[in-house]
Amino acid sequence: MAGAFLSDIQTLRKRAREHITQGAVTPGYHADRSVVLKLLNEALATEIICTLRYKRHYFMAKGIHAEGVAAEFLQHAGEEQQHADQIAARIVQLGGAPDFSPDGLATRSHAEYVEGGSLEEMIKEDLIAERIAIDSYKDIIGYLADKDSTTRRMFEEILAVEEEHADDLVSLLDGLPKR
Repeated sequence: MAGAFLSDIQTLRKRAREHITQGAVTPGYHADRSVVLKLLNEALATEIICTLRYKRHYFMAKGIHAEGVAAEFLQHAGEEQQHADQIAARIVQLGGAPDFSPDGLATRSHAEYVEGGSLEEMIKEDLIAERIAIDSYKDIIGYLADKDSTTRRMFEEILAVEEEHADDLVSLLDGLPKR
C-alpha cells in the first residue's frame, strides 16, 4: 500500500511538470473549460450590471425613507463589485480573459438593468435581479459539482451573499409604508 501511494506521488510530480504554463489547469481538472469560462463571463456581466444598477439606485434614491435604503444600495454595489473582481480573477486562473466590454454586457448578463422610478420600484428591481442571480448561481453550482470545486466554492460564497441581499431587500420593502 505504501508503495502504491509513493508511486502516485511520483506520478503527481511528473504530471505537475508537464504543461506547466497552464497554471491552475492540471490534468485533474475535469470540467469543460470553455463552458466554465462562458458561465464565468456571464456571471461577470451579471455582477457588473448589478453593480451599475445598485449605484444608480444609490444616487437616485429620494424621499423620507431614502437615506437608509440608499446606504443599503451602496453596500450591495460594493459587494457586487467584489464578486465581479473574484470572478474575473478566476477566469484568468483558468487561462481565459474576463470580458469587460460594454458591447453586449446587458445581453451576457442574466439580470437586467432596470432603473426603477420610485424607491419601491428600485428595491423590487434589485430583488428580482438577486432572485435571478440566486437561481442562476445554483444552476452553475450544480453543473460544476465535483468537476471544478474551486469555482463551485467561489459561487457558493457569492450565492450566500446574494441570498443575504435578497433578504435585505425584502426587509426594506416591508419597511416602506403600504399604499
